[in-house]
Amino acid sequence: MKLWLKAGMFAILLMLGGCGDKGAFVETTDSPYSVDRSVDRFKKALQAHHLTYFYTVDHKANAVKAGLQMREERTVFFGNPKMGTILMQCNPSIGVDLPLRMLFWQDYDGVTKVTFTNPEYLSLKHNIKDQTCLKLIQAAHVTMRDLVAATVKPEGNVTY
Repeated sequence: MKLWLKAGMFAILLMLGGCGDKGAFVETTDSPYSVDRSVDRFKKALQAHHLTYFYTVDHKANAVKAGLQMREERTVFFGNPKMGTILMQCNPSIGVDLPLRMLFWQDYDGVTKVTFTNPEYLSLKHNIKDQTCLKLIQAAHVTMRDLVAATVKPEGNVTY
């Protein structure tokens, strides 16, 4: 009975977004800019961090093509091929979560949001225990936070 109770509590924590030393599963920050402007600023921050931009999925455009409506929403795929390769050498299944991605979207009030999955949860999801790979994943988390900070920083204070 106690085991079931513990398992149930753990499941509830997971559904609520997770807690603990790795932080939230998903991190969201408000942007003072439109989705378009936020994505442009993000791409500049990627260049400044020497990261590779792969592509952008425009979810609103795809919805319109399907005859549906939605607010602005784009997912930007990016990464570091060297880091990704090392991580996939630790466990090939991590490839399902690479390249990394950042979501730019508009909420019901028209506020632009920037959301990403905390990469540190990849170590749990893909059972990564190798210390080199764990350090790379931690560094990716710090970098993603830095990218968001550069993206949402007020215009006069932009330093990529």
